[in-house]
Parts: sequence; C-alpha cells; structure tokens
Amino acid sequence: MNHKQIIYNNAVFSYYTSGNGKPVLLMHGFAEDHSIWSHQIQSLSEKYYVITPDLMGTNKSTYLEKEKVSIVDYAMAIKEIIIAEQIDKLIMIGHSMGGYITLAYYKLYPEDLVAIGLVHSTIFADDHLKKEIRSKAIDFIREYGSNAFLKTSISGLFHDIQKHELDIKHMIQKSDCISEKSLIQYYQAMRERPDQSQLLSESKIPVMYIAGIHDQAVPFSVSQKQFHVSRISYVKILKKSAHMGMIEETENVNRYLSFFIDNQHIK
Repeated sequence: MNHKQIIYNNAVFSYYTSGNGKPVLLMHGFAEDHSIWSHQIQSLSEKYYVITPDLMGTNKSTYLEKEKVSIVDYAMAIKEIIIAEQIDKLIMIGHSMGGYITLAYYKLYPEDLVAIGLVHSTIFADDHLKKEIRSKAIDFIREYGSNAFLKTSISGLFHDIQKHELDIKHMIQKSDCISEKSLIQYYQAMRERPDQSQLLSESKIPVMYIAGIHDQAVPFSVSQKQFHVSRISYVKILKKSAHMGMIEETENVNRYLSFFIDNQHIK
C-alpha cells in the first residue's frame, strides 16, 4: 500500500492506495481507521484501485480544528483526495459513519459517483432516542475518556464475541490513535446529520446495502426500511453478523463487494 496525504483546512488528511483498475474508495466508520477494511483491501486491490482514508483525528490524520464540524466537512475533505488522485468517476463505499459521509459526498458531488455502498449504515437521520444515546456517549467520553468508552462499546458490535475476542482487542488497541476530542466531534456530526432518504428516492444511482441480522447499532428492522428507497438496490443480508460484517463474514462481504463493483460501468 502507498501512504499519501493532503492538507484540508490546515489538517493533515492521510490515506492509502493499492491496486489498479476501477477506483473504489472505502470509508471507515466511527472509532476505526482504514485498517478495518484490511481483508477487503487485500481482496479488492487484485482488480481495482482501492483508496482508504483515515478520517481527520484518526491515526496519522490530524484533528480538524473547526467549530460545529458536520458530516459535510468530512465529505468535502474526501473531495480533495479525489482531486489529488485525478479521478473523474469512482465507487464509494462506507461502513457505518463512513456511509453517512458517502451519502453527504453524493449529495455534494453526484457527478463523481457511479455507485455507492452502505455497509451497516443507514440513510435515515437519528431519531430522538438515538440522539439521546449519542449525547450520553459524549458525556461518558468527557468524564471517563475514550479508551474506557470503547472498551465498553466495541464488543457489542460483534455477534460472536468469543470468536472475535482478538479482533475486539485489536480494535481497542487501535483506538489509542483516536483522540477523545475526535470521538466527540464524530458523535456530534453524526447526531446532527440530515435524513437522506429523499436524496436516494429521487436518484437513479445504484446503491448497495450490506446489513447484519444481529446488528444493534443499525438494527436490521431499520435497514429493511431503506432497501426499497433507492431505485436500483443491491442487498446483501449477513446472517452471522452484527455491525462488523467485514470481519465477521469476510468472504461473503468480499464476494458481494466484487459482484457489486463488477456490475458498475466507469467510462
């Protein structure tokens, strides 16, 4: 993999590239970095040009010093990567929060994307209860710190906790590269993001949904409601996964990502 970086609003925005072919950007989610896609990078880079950023405030990307940072800010930063890479058209796929960023990018720059993918993510805005949960999480992080918060929350992202004990430990260790203020910034941005269902209902862009039956972060009942919103939908349901299908059902996810990407034409 090649490590690259750009500067966005005085912040270092770090990203990685590998492979050749159709450009595909994989955006990680909350409290993750690009390595969450490691199994997918290895598989997809055999056929495609894979771009995997580290969101500002994560790993080698520095914190975005700005008041009231929104999901749109992160999408605008990704645009600078696309410009630096001299890419005209691409496929963008996001996990969880990365899906929210993908949707924001599509709303801002629809001409750039030939297809999008939402992996354990949702087109809907937070309801009142979800906003309260995010606010309580922010309070917990401020009082006890990011590491204590992630130790209590990451295991709940997996269906079979015992089977993925090492993966959970690894994610907690990686979280040391994410600052407390960054996690709070991400939570605030997610809490205030808009509903994007109208955007997709009026669009002809192909949308891939990957959902886990056991997902508690984005409940399957919520995922089901979005499958028919977009006019062209690709749906993969993971029966043995919660929120981390890329790790829990790697081969299933890799095959479906390849199938989806292969079916999109980039001029």
